[in-house]
Amino acid sequence: MIELCVFLCAACYFDYRQSRIPNRLIIPGLVIGLFRAYGLEGGAGLFDFLIHAAVVIAAFYPLFRIGTIGAGDIKLFGLCAGYIPGDKILYFLFITLTIAAIISLIRFVRKADFRERFLYLFAYLKDVADSGEWHLYWTDMKEQKAAGICMAGPVLLSVLIYAGGFY
Repeated sequence: MIELCVFLCAACYFDYRQSRIPNRLIIPGLVIGLFRAYGLEGGAGLFDFLIHAAVVIAAFYPLFRIGTIGAGDIKLFGLCAGYIPGDKILYFLFITLTIAAIISLIRFVRKADFRERFLYLFAYLKDVADSGEWHLYWTDMKEQKAAGICMAGPVLLSVLIYAGGFY
């Protein structure tokens, strides 16, 4: 778990500095995780690692397609799911998303744009309902960066909470 925390600290650095998590960071974390899983449980561990990662990535992929979450964030979720036992993955995701929601609420209050963000969300949902098609949530990249949050921090906190034995 220490190696995962090291990768997550590096991911935080890139996410908060550059608003992206590069593949050159994810790939070594994946390779080390695969070797770790194989070393601990053999082929079954390797299979579990890959299945956990793939299921989490597939679950979040639709959110990536409409632009509400970044590809690096999804890959980070998948990487962590490979390290975390299957019965703890939903806890990991719930705690990560709860931390992210709390950060978002704090940001709403500080920027005083809670009403504006909800009006945008409702207008988007109405447009999707009227057209019957999903499309990008954000049409303006500058606006997307201003409204988004970096997920590497909440992921790291959730992994640390797991490592501390809280779930």
